[in-house]
Amino acid sequence: MVGRVGDSPIIGCGGYADNRIGAVSCTGHGESIMKVTLASRVLFHMEQGKKPSEAVESCLQYMGERVKGGGGVIAVAPTGDWVARFTTERMAWAAVEGDVLSYGLNPKEVFQERLPQ
Repeated sequence: MVGRVGDSPIIGCGGYADNRIGAVSCTGHGESIMKVTLASRVLFHMEQGKKPSEAVESCLQYMGERVKGGGGVIAVAPTGDWVARFTTERMAWAAVEGDVLSYGLNPKEVFQERLPQ
């Protein structure tokens, strides 16, 4: 589509961060993500006390029910608690904690390897 603006550059849709609450990055069906302002919705749930995993699960479910859209979210709390979840067929993700690299592509897939010092 000529002139289309996706969800990624729209604050609160493709990504959002607040030093007190956390940071969120989204991918997937852009129109659905924009309709539910997915990133800001996840942070709102985290602000209300939900863990990143609970907030992301709830918001992806809401997006699926409300607008029938699929997507993926990576969310990180200031404590370092993080989650990568998706309702699409697959989503590439990776995270580093200390000297351990975790990554995956398919549902419920988690690979880990130690990083060289």
